Amino acid sequence: MFKRCVLSTAIITAITLPGTVFATNGSMPMGFGAKAKGMGGASIALPQDSVAAANNPAGMVHIGNRIDFGLEFFSVDRTGQIEGNNFPGMPAGTMDFKDDANNDGMAFIPEGGFNYMINDRTSFGMSVVGVGGMNTNYDGIMMFNGMAYPNNTGINLEQLKMIPTLAYKFNDNHSIGFGVEIGYQQFSAYGLQAFTGTGTPPGCFATGDCAASTSPSNVTNRGRDDAWGIGFTIGWQGQLTDQLSLGASYHSKNNMSKFDKYEGLFAEDGDLDMPAWFGIGLSYQVTPKFTVALDYTRTMYSDVKSINNSLQDGAPPGFPTGTNLFMPGTMLGDNNGSGFGWDDVDVFKLGMAYEVNDAWILRAGWSHGDNPIEKDQTFFNLLAPATITDHVTVGSTWTLANKSELSMYVYHAFNSKVNGRGSIPQTFGGGEANVEMSQTGIGIAYGWNF
Repeated sequence: MFKRCVLSTAIITAITLPGTVFATNGSMPMGFGAKAKGMGGASIALPQDSVAAANNPAGMVHIGNRIDFGLEFFSVDRTGQIEGNNFPGMPAGTMDFKDDANNDGMAFIPEGGFNYMINDRTSFGMSVVGVGGMNTNYDGIMMFNGMAYPNNTGINLEQLKMIPTLAYKFNDNHSIGFGVEIGYQQFSAYGLQAFTGTGTPPGCFATGDCAASTSPSNVTNRGRDDAWGIGFTIGWQGQLTDQLSLGASYHSKNNMSKFDKYEGLFAEDGDLDMPAWFGIGLSYQVTPKFTVALDYTRTMYSDVKSINNSLQDGAPPGFPTGTNLFMPGTMLGDNNGSGFGWDDVDVFKLGMAYEVNDAWILRAGWSHGDNPIEKDQTFFNLLAPATITDHVTVGSTWTLANKSELSMYVYHAFNSKVNGRGSIPQTFGGGEANVEMSQTGIGIAYGWNF
């Protein structure tokens, strides 16, 4: 059975690698696991399946021998707007545009895992989850390419983690868990020629010697690149009373290998680490059939330069040949290279579960988080419009005759817009960039105990 569990997780990993991920709390998803997502993502003190290590590795020892497979389908609506821009070749006035990825149909996120009880107090398991990503595809003329580059503009970032975990119960009420987080990500960018600083109008652009990147040939149109990395997670769960459980977990930054094909785009020569995050949570059994869970999490984008560094302006219109497009030392690809300007994100998640009978459990939830994008950083974030702050969710689990489970959930991430204020550098014609996004998803998962 243990070998079957390992094989099942390998299959999940193989399926997940080509999956599309679009996160909604910054670069993070609302939650991990179908049951948790039905409760707004609240899960740190309430393990319910073998994806639990992605929330709190200490919870794995409480779920028994178990295998889970899940798949989420979602649709994203992303739009942008450019106002008052004077870049040569750009249309006058306000320009509205819609991300063509909106028309690509439903995308998907697979996840799953297994857990095996070594003895009554110790478990070994593996959770495989999509942990983040961004995807945009703007067609035709827009700020990034202008008349000189009428091709599409956009990026695609997909991230996942495989988390082998060992968990141990000190006694019936307290457990700890430790996991190794093996991270994988792939990235591609296209249509960003205006950020190479070569061969485009006006002024020094025409001479081709305007500095924008430390490696202009490794900014855009290089195809897909891959990166692997490693981190760790540690957690605790405690049953303080018959009704109240608490939990806490920490997930370190995953130090990733560099994107060599995009060393001229991301800070530190193509380095894009997965950010660290931590969370605390509680679960309270109001009645034998009704449970409430509450989580708080914080994702630390400030420790990842490619995400946290702000986009800098290098010079006003009419700058002389050879002038940087960005402030000295902040060219794309530099150790302190310009980035997306994201702040750390705090998220609160509230979930409820009601056991209707032996066969059915109903769930509902809500989450509210910070918007990581400041008003003066919207320009570069046309590529990564992570503006969403609020989700509502509903879900259910149906226990089948053989005691396996079918879990489902639906969520909606409400439209959220950030209007730029001093957002487009004068180097690129000034004006404002506005970004907004909403998302709707549905997921299903099958799990069984053995």
